[in-house]
Amino acid sequence: MTGALVLEGVGLRQEGRVLLQGLDLAVAPGEAVALMGPSGSGKSTLLAHLAGMLPPAFRAEGRVRLGERVLDGVAPERRRLGLLFQDPLLFPHMDVAGNLAFALPRRHRGGARTRAVQDALAAVGLEGFGRRHPPSLSGGQRARAALVRALLAEPLALLLDEPFASLDRALRDETRALVLGRARAKGLPVLLVTHDEADAAAADRVLKPFA
Repeated sequence: MTGALVLEGVGLRQEGRVLLQGLDLAVAPGEAVALMGPSGSGKSTLLAHLAGMLPPAFRAEGRVRLGERVLDGVAPERRRLGLLFQDPLLFPHMDVAGNLAFALPRRHRGGARTRAVQDALAAVGLEGFGRRHPPSLSGGQRARAALVRALLAEPLALLLDEPFASLDRALRDETRALVLGRARAKGLPVLLVTHDEADAAAADRVLKPFA
């Protein structure tokens, strides 16, 4: 189990405009916290900052910790944060199995690598889909493939940037429950940014910190 995802006095500015000021937040292992705000308020920018990918037009302040590790200044690929977006961002030139294998740590080799991918697909109802390419999948299937790819990378926390927004209502509810259920079962802190009330209602806590 990982430690908490902790934000200490985190703020965001864009050319003098304050988007977020002095946010103090601790997301416990297995807890899902929703941050709500309208489009353009800085929700996605906050996740980009946490992931180490803040665009140069923005400035950030404060400190970010994951367990005992301070993440500020750490390269994005070393932060151990899993990200899910509205667009699943699967590699279209790779089949589903290749997409998942790409995320696996290098210690998984040969048959163990193949088994890990097959087990992950079966766990989300995609058994037999390994040779399919992302454009041939439905929206819900792509969302599930993106989830297991993120989890195979063995993240210590999940950042969710409205990953259910493009799905129809029934599929959105099902996929949301799957994502949050998997994260809670693995004891991962989850930070979800959204403007959707149903997404927020599925979280353990809801905050509205954006200016």
